[in-house]
Amino acid sequence: MIELRPFSGLGAADHGWLQAKHHFAFGDYFDRSRMGWGSLRVWNDDTIAAQTGFPPHGHADMEIITYVRKGAISHKDSLGNAGRTEAGDVQVMSAGSGIRHSEYNLEDEDTQIFQIWIHPTSRGAAPSWGAKPFPKDDRAGRFVTLASGFGDEDALPIRTDARVLGATLKAGESATYDLTPERHAYLVPALGKVVVGDVTVNARDGAAITGLDRITVTAIEDAEVVLVDAA
Repeated sequence: MIELRPFSGLGAADHGWLQAKHHFAFGDYFDRSRMGWGSLRVWNDDTIAAQTGFPPHGHADMEIITYVRKGAISHKDSLGNAGRTEAGDVQVMSAGSGIRHSEYNLEDEDTQIFQIWIHPTSRGAAPSWGAKPFPKDDRAGRFVTLASGFGDEDALPIRTDARVLGATLKAGESATYDLTPERHAYLVPALGKVVVGDVTVNARDGAAITGLDRITVTAIEDAEVVLVDAA
């Protein structure tokens, strides 16, 4: 019901300017047993060197959520959108019928992000982009919805049967989240060590969860946690 996926065992890619870890098969990393988790298709742990980044490229029919852990990412796309998303904040891109975009680290330090891809519930919709700050104090001791396909108030909209949530926990604090057993949850601490059920999850490990109606996350040390609840 809770499968630990240690950071040390994840797929890896070294592009010089980009150091990437892949929780699921991606690029040159192929693992038939890790092609996704429900509708969750990609969870990349990227470190982007200063003054480098992803040049313009295209996507279609994917919901792409970027959670910035350190530094900032600067976005431009073929719709004319542009923005800079800082640590702790989130941007979403619904690729829909097709969009081209670039993502650059224009800072003087490394930027670290989680890049999360979730299959949409329908194909061919008009593409869109949005970003929003999510102060960490607002999610202290509890899960807050960052992006949602269910119309949750204050969350960024995504076109999929899923939620992306964040919580910050002090050592000894716990937060709970209700699931349904048939759904697929995937949890990664951006920082700190936590226990989920009876499984210890270190920073940047993954925990694949299904078959449960509730999870309790307890911080062993101060922690920042990201959770996807997907179909």
